[in-house]
Amino acid sequence: MTDALVTTDAAAEAASLRDAIIRKLTYEMGKSRAGARDRDWFLATAYAVRNRVIDRWLEATRAAYENGAKQVYYLSLEFLVGRLLRDNVSNLRLTETLREALAPLGVDFDTLRQAEPDAALGNGGLGRLAACFMESLASLGIPAFGYGIRYEHGLFRQILREGWQHEYPEDWLTFDNPWEFARPEIAHDIGFGGSVEAVRVSEAEVRQVWHPAETVQAVAYDTPVVGWRGEHVNTLRLWSARALDPLKLEAFNFGDHVGALADRMRQEAISKVLYPSDETPAGQELRLRQEYFFTSAALQDLVRRHLRVYGDLRSLPEKVAIQLNDTHPAIAVAELMRICVDLHGIPWDEAWAITRGTISYTNHTLLPEALESWPVPLMERLLPRHMQLIYLINAHHLDEVRAGHPGDNRLLASLSLIEEGHGRRVRMGHLAFVGSHKVNGVSALHSELLKQTVFRDFHHIAPERITNKTNGVTFRRWLHQANPGLTGLLAEVLGPRVLDDAGVLEQLAPHAADAGFRDRFAAVKRANKEALAALIRRQLDLRVDPGAMFDVQIKRIHEYKRQLLNILETVALYDAIRSQPHLDWVPRVKIFAGKAAASYHRAKLIIKLTHDVARVVNSDPTVRGLLKVAFLPNYNVSLAEMIVPAADLSEQISTAGMEASGTGNMKLALNGALTMGTLDGANVEILERVGADNIFIFGLTTDQVEARRRDGTHGAAAIQVSHRLGEVLEAVESGVFSPDDRGRYRDLIGSLRGHDYFMVSADFDSYFEAQRRADARWRDGAGWMRSAVLNTAGVGWFSSDRTIAEYAEEIWRVPVRR
Repeated sequence: MTDALVTTDAAAEAASLRDAIIRKLTYEMGKSRAGARDRDWFLATAYAVRNRVIDRWLEATRAAYENGAKQVYYLSLEFLVGRLLRDNVSNLRLTETLREALAPLGVDFDTLRQAEPDAALGNGGLGRLAACFMESLASLGIPAFGYGIRYEHGLFRQILREGWQHEYPEDWLTFDNPWEFARPEIAHDIGFGGSVEAVRVSEAEVRQVWHPAETVQAVAYDTPVVGWRGEHVNTLRLWSARALDPLKLEAFNFGDHVGALADRMRQEAISKVLYPSDETPAGQELRLRQEYFFTSAALQDLVRRHLRVYGDLRSLPEKVAIQLNDTHPAIAVAELMRICVDLHGIPWDEAWAITRGTISYTNHTLLPEALESWPVPLMERLLPRHMQLIYLINAHHLDEVRAGHPGDNRLLASLSLIEEGHGRRVRMGHLAFVGSHKVNGVSALHSELLKQTVFRDFHHIAPERITNKTNGVTFRRWLHQANPGLTGLLAEVLGPRVLDDAGVLEQLAPHAADAGFRDRFAAVKRANKEALAALIRRQLDLRVDPGAMFDVQIKRIHEYKRQLLNILETVALYDAIRSQPHLDWVPRVKIFAGKAAASYHRAKLIIKLTHDVARVVNSDPTVRGLLKVAFLPNYNVSLAEMIVPAADLSEQISTAGMEASGTGNMKLALNGALTMGTLDGANVEILERVGADNIFIFGLTTDQVEARRRDGTHGAAAIQVSHRLGEVLEAVESGVFSPDDRGRYRDLIGSLRGHDYFMVSADFDSYFEAQRRADARWRDGAGWMRSAVLNTAGVGWFSSDRTIAEYAEEIWRVPVRR
């Protein structure tokens, strides 16, 4: 085809898309071009783009069933998808066509996409991983459904007032979500409470019948998930809670207008907010209701679909793979048994084989609180039939253990699904393990620690069950879209194949020695930093130098992620700059972002400390602009897309042995940031792939952390030998950064002098020294940029395509399109 024909075809495509956008604006939204605002243009454009997806979506669904393909069902309490316009346009390869279509209308695509709110469907790495996996499933042509909850208000919108976090509802659905399709005809009844009746079916058979006290409907909303180049489209199906009886009319007519709606509000609260506080019994109950609600809806839905096509549940393991993303959907084990045994009359042993053959479980944490356990009385009241089933599953499970290990009561207590120690509780991680044919960790280190710690005894009795699937990120979002400047440079140097195959990035390594290429790489980074500096100026009224090192820690605020260690080192650096002004200090901008759980008071205090330190440092003229501290509010995917391409240094400083994997470390390294990290999670594998000279490793190892905890070593010992740390802690503790409340941080600092569970004191000196190594590398501009290029070159393996291909081949047994 000649260039003239290509140009003509592109122009015709742009004109066709422009006409579609105008029709949507006029006839679906009732707006004129003259009166349309950015949000109107966004909606009209999204609807027009969505129409180009529908035929492919319906065809992918039809083909999967006609071909008898095995389907993957991914159950996750979070799907942090972010904005979808650029994602879909990019995967359809329509970006330039859309720009050309919008230009004659006086609409700028980059301005337009800012009008799209971030979907408030997740919190952090767990939800973003689920979104990456859904995109990779589609890109690899694997038929799949994602199942979750359609949260009306998500986690929360973070507002910072005088450094204190305040939580407000997200309003992302206020002006419609153009990507979703309401499916009111697809609704499943979800029961809670009530009683279980033993009904004699025959002389030899008694069937248990659950009579729920209340029923809530789960109503489906579908979002198409477009794979790379638009060749395959899967479905993200989210459930919204709907009351069967929305209004008690009799109460309303008697004047109790609020009471008439009370049941509806209580039932529909299930899909209002992500992670409601569980500090109260009511909060715990709501969380359990949420988990059962979406899990039951998902299983009912996939069973309905399977029976419609295949007619028999016995073929479920051959045609269906259910992946539990963390412990939240673990109730799926009992629910699938209920469906098989109670609703379809399948004998117990056969139902158990179906359940275990279909379900697999991803563990994301070694933290006991995240493994989840529910009080037995709560389970018996809210899910009485499931509690019966869990007791029976446990009895069969312990019979097997006892047969293989007679007389080992310690082992039986350890492996029991019911914890007897401090009030009887159902161990949901244990239930997920027992009911799955495969259990995986999410980094090489994490998977080994699973075998040695929380699932040690399970690994002893089932040594083949635990496997590793190191996490990955989708390069379409975190390179192609987030960093188009770098993507263009890579495509020019490595060829267009780099857009399809992340493994091609390995070929970038020789270019790290090319000064001309490094300069071009640095120019891209500088442009990204200038864009972020402008954002910081707009949001915080703070000027930062794009020529300074952008030192970034962006993640959920948690003590084990050790934002506190970072801010204490910031104070030490601040003191050093003031006391030794004659030294050649590297200019730094410390950039923080992240949300603390609403009930996590110490994490919220760490946010306040960060702001207090920022206020002092940023206003001190003696620092001469060499150090700035910026905390960007309301961290979400869109903000990450601005920060990640601009980062020079990536803070991955969790206490060794506590971060399962991390994916921020991968995104930042991919975009040329050097990692400052402990030997934790996927940092270990990043080290192996980028080389020890191109990463800054510090701190205690996992074994050393555990040894200190066993020995009862206190933080005071580390503080006693570190004059620098002692001065920093004294300054914070005495109120130097909080003159309005000098006792504000007394307990926080006191915890570091005491047990110091997260090893902040123990790792401080090592961390400070590693930061000075980073300074030395930064002063060698060519050396830093060489390391930055080698980071990008070395992390192609951390593509979510690779991760999903491993799941597909080794756990789900489904084919992958290469």
